[in-house]
Amino acid sequence: MTLEEAKRFITSEARTGKIAVVREDGSPIVVPIWLELDVDGSIVFTTWHETIKARSIRREPRVCICVDDEAPPFHYVRIDGKAQVIDDLELLRRWATRLAARYMGPDLADAYGKRNSVPGELVVRVTPVRIIGLAEIAA
Repeated sequence: MTLEEAKRFITSEARTGKIAVVREDGSPIVVPIWLELDVDGSIVFTTWHETIKARSIRREPRVCICVDDEAPPFHYVRIDGKAQVIDDLELLRRWATRLAARYMGPDLADAYGKRNSVPGELVVRVTPVRIIGLAEIAA
């Protein structure tokens, strides 16, 4: 997959991403996230300040995100990057609403945006270092 094909794959449907971070004891953890590709090429998602994701990213900002299509012929994009945690309620409200529109639909975007943009919730921006995508793995 080219970089442009990988970006189209990430944005074409509301697939969840799976983010891998490293716990304080060095063990890995992978959890699903709602994500969006920003105009600058970064990946944006939100998380609660006390999650393993948030704590791990503050300690070690290197992350890996996988977005995949679980139906044949199977495609995936992997993003290796550096994450930044941002505590900004105005920015959070914009991203929480945008993510809600993508995953829950425009009719529920405002309600979910409001629910998911409370103090303690954070914006996370991942600047890609490497993006790799494979298409039609089973073809």
